[in-house]
Amino acid sequence: MAFPNFQDFKTGKEKIAVIGLGYVGLPLATALSQKFSVVGFDINKTRIEELKKGFDRTGEISSQVLKSSPIIFTSSPETLKSCKLFIVTVPTPIDKHKIPDLSPVKSATRTVATHMPKHSIIVYESTVYPGVTEEICVPILEKTSGMKYMQDFKVGYSPERVNPGDKVHTIENIVKVVSGCDEYTTELLAKIYGSIIKAGIHKAPNIKTAEAAKVIENTQRDLNIALMNELALIFHKLDIDTRDVLEAAGTKWNFLKFEPGLVGGHCIGVDPYYLTFKAQEIGHHPEVILAGRRINDSMGKFVAESVVKLMIKEGKQILNSKVLIMGLTFKENIKDIRNTKVIDIYTELNSYGIKTFIHDPFAIPEEVEKEYGIKLLQTIKDEAPYDAIVVAVKHEPYKKLQLKDFKEISNGKPIIADVKGIYNRSEFKDAILWRL
Repeated sequence: MAFPNFQDFKTGKEKIAVIGLGYVGLPLATALSQKFSVVGFDINKTRIEELKKGFDRTGEISSQVLKSSPIIFTSSPETLKSCKLFIVTVPTPIDKHKIPDLSPVKSATRTVATHMPKHSIIVYESTVYPGVTEEICVPILEKTSGMKYMQDFKVGYSPERVNPGDKVHTIENIVKVVSGCDEYTTELLAKIYGSIIKAGIHKAPNIKTAEAAKVIENTQRDLNIALMNELALIFHKLDIDTRDVLEAAGTKWNFLKFEPGLVGGHCIGVDPYYLTFKAQEIGHHPEVILAGRRINDSMGKFVAESVVKLMIKEGKQILNSKVLIMGLTFKENIKDIRNTKVIDIYTELNSYGIKTFIHDPFAIPEEVEKEYGIKLLQTIKDEAPYDAIVVAVKHEPYKKLQLKDFKEISNGKPIIADVKGIYNRSEFKDAILWRL
């Protein structure tokens, strides 16, 4: 018996298993199922039952597409025995100490190792630091399965580049990086992913290179946003509107158009810690990366403090005052609340004795209550009038609001903290408009 080839998967003789059906795994499984026989596995039984009924609570895949998809959805690990290619797409979070939490990847690896047949290929898409696939996952695969690496199974790494909520930069339209433990594995992955990726395939020379490429993509973006946030801190002290400065500077052809904001989510606010963890392990202290992280992690507190100062200037009593936060998800027009930095604004405002309320038209109320212990408002008017309003996320419904809408829910002259720079100052002259 030999390792399977591309034709084995193309004809349906061999199946592909996608392990973890979240924001990354489900779109990938859906795309692959158009060309191959796919098993979609997740340990969350409720998630599997919803998918079988054609419901994706993340909002990434439509009901019509799900119902017509030939994916075999399952929460039974036994089903994995019929597969030969395993693609692991589980989360890689950090713990409260900002240390990489590899437990989901390790757990998924053990599940695969327990049920994979001989001559399987295991591919990781989860964001990790260089070395995780070969130095951590391979030993687990060997120990759990009793099989020998390279002889009985092979591994690869192909970093995910999913952008939740983005209907333009979908899986098919983003260049896919692939890498394998040998030429055979790299070529096989290039053909399989190449069957669904229109944008093209980039073959990395080895697995560590592909792992490193993934982790620096978001680190670079994190640092650029950190620079904008630090500039915002400086300009606020100089009483200059940061957005006006960026608009002026942006007229130069080579000015990079980043903007200040809250950096949360499962990628930009997390990935740099994976790289800095590995860097410190090998004896290098990554000063620039960690400095950027400190600035970005402090912005929620800065927004909250700025709101309190505005309220004090307007003669508002802070204790038991009411503030509305509009938006909780980590970015606009999606349901994803993972690692949202809006919660930092909420926590800081509460520490002043302020009654803080949150509204979000996209977030799933049950998930918010389970994760943060917060009951979302059904409408922005529920607890009105408010002494101040923080518009934290650029959701489409919020972009349509006008000054009169804020006047209706404000206690006196509206105090609005516009974190994302949504509103035009000239149209909000009758309000106190603060922009990050």
